[in-house]
Amino acid sequence: MTSAVIAPLGVDSPARGLECRGCGARFPLAAQHACYECFGPLEVWYDADSLAKVTRAQIEAGPQNIWRYAGLLPVGQQAADRVTLNPGLTPLVRADALAAEIGLRAPLWVKDDSANPTHSFKDRVVSVALTAAKALGFTRYACASTGNLANSVAAHAARAGVPSIVFIPHDLEPGKIITTAVYGGDLVAIEGSYDDVNRLCSELVETDEFEDTAFVNVNVRPFYAEGSKTLGYEVAEQLGWRIPAQVVIPMASGELLTKVDKAFEELVSAGLAVAPEGGWKVFGAQSLGCNPIATALHAGTDVITPVKPTGIAKSLNIGDPAAGLYALEAVRRTGGWMDYASDDEIRDAIRLLARTTGVFAETAGGVTTAVTAKLVASGKLDPDLETVVFNTGEGLKTLDAVAELVGPTYRVKPSLKAAREAGLLG
Repeated sequence: MTSAVIAPLGVDSPARGLECRGCGARFPLAAQHACYECFGPLEVWYDADSLAKVTRAQIEAGPQNIWRYAGLLPVGQQAADRVTLNPGLTPLVRADALAAEIGLRAPLWVKDDSANPTHSFKDRVVSVALTAAKALGFTRYACASTGNLANSVAAHAARAGVPSIVFIPHDLEPGKIITTAVYGGDLVAIEGSYDDVNRLCSELVETDEFEDTAFVNVNVRPFYAEGSKTLGYEVAEQLGWRIPAQVVIPMASGELLTKVDKAFEELVSAGLAVAPEGGWKVFGAQSLGCNPIATALHAGTDVITPVKPTGIAKSLNIGDPAAGLYALEAVRRTGGWMDYASDDEIRDAIRLLARTTGVFAETAGGVTTAVTAKLVASGKLDPDLETVVFNTGEGLKTLDAVAELVGPTYRVKPSLKAAREAGLLG
């Protein structure tokens, strides 16, 4: 099953094959994630002429979800072929109060992907990956996950009526465990880190027992990764078909950052969006407890040393990031930077974002907000250039992060006298 080729792909798809990021070798569109020549990671490559035929009018006339960009994606051109919760077109929130507090003078926006169906950006990547999995003939859906991906795969499978089996570290936040288990698929808690979980899934996918199982971030990973581009597409469209000068993106594997950058490149190349004068800069955000990509950048090296993750930002806890090298390349090429935040800085930033924008982010959003403030303070982020920061998940999933810091401002008995004594009446 894992050698199957998508057939028929559909005449409307601009995808032509898979291409190795390392050596450039090309392969058919299939359930393959590593190059047979150099073992490098694969990504989808497209026919440039097909991409160039897509117009703004076509996109704007499309559905109110990620599939409005189907002409720029490898699969899903026909609605009947999709496995999807129809995520996307999430709010782009103007954040003037946050900008003022952290020292930005130009417009600041928060791309709030907590508004997706399972409340994280993972709905985008899962919709594209499982649409590919359906075309490939897989009959069970799976993933290795730090939480949000497990939620999304289980929900997509439930909607499609397909069995699912998802693998998570045993110590995930309770909210993410519950919001996966509720969909009724198999949930496997592994006694180890995410990297241990991912390693096991990479072994399982090679067994006969799992030959009919699509692991969205293993054997169909090239398609999964393409779903992240829709975040970049949406930001550009919501800004009036222009690319923001600066973006700050959380990093786990580093793939989201590289794909947003790729989306901007595709839009500009196809004449769909206008780049800012001088181009755009991409900035990455990690937590202090798991910062191998940022550490490599700070050290001026391409060697990313794996770490054992710690800290509260569990959705970003990938100690051996698969796309770390490519995230470094994107940041260096665009003139951006990376930084990281401690647990206390993350907690403070979650509250800051909520207080100034009305957006309650999970810990990954706290990382991005805290790092944005650090980048401004250090002079790495230009305070006079328009900036978009990405919140990738819902704060209700990681309540423990701030539970001890917030609560009732007053506790009073139900009487006017008690209210007056408490100071509520002046």
